[in-house]
Amino acid sequence: MDFSTEALIVLAPLFAAAFAGLLQRYIGDKLAMGVTTASVGLSLALSWPIFIGFVFGDETERVIELFRFIDVAGFTSTWSVRIDTLSAVMLVVVNTVSFLVHVYSIGYMAEDPHRARFFAYLSFFTFAMLSLVTANDFVQLFFGWEGVGVASYLLIGFWYQKRSANDAAIKAFVTNRVGDFGFALGIMAVFFC
Repeated sequence: MDFSTEALIVLAPLFAAAFAGLLQRYIGDKLAMGVTTASVGLSLALSWPIFIGFVFGDETERVIELFRFIDVAGFTSTWSVRIDTLSAVMLVVVNTVSFLVHVYSIGYMAEDPHRARFFAYLSFFTFAMLSLVTANDFVQLFFGWEGVGVASYLLIGFWYQKRSANDAAIKAFVTNRVGDFGFALGIMAVFFC
């Protein structure tokens, strides 16, 4: 696995989400909020030089292969981070919005007893979005799309004790499945044509 700056941009929110989500009972809410917010801040800080390099410098498109994702019957998909002009812009946009949401949520969720879980979901959402915008093939793109759908479901239904939150989460889940079907058809059409 080539652990480069580009890989760190994408994977830092995932590691923070796992840390906050799996260890929330041991680390407490404040540390979970701090680690997840700092990880997105790190991703944002590392995204800016790439963006500036494309806008003002001589940055070139590149693909950083991380690991073999699928290798079945001659079909291969490698988990990669694709850096080009569009993904450089999207790295800054996604990380900026996510960082601002994390910072705002520190105050907004101050009284909630499950802050660590919420921040783990937010960081997972950020990872899924970053996977989506840096995808190098349709399999990884679909994986990022599904990750965004799962994270949306978890965030919308965060207050699962409320009937309205559950109903909204189910509605989002069903809507995503409709989109998934169309997206899958499109990928199959590209693959077979």
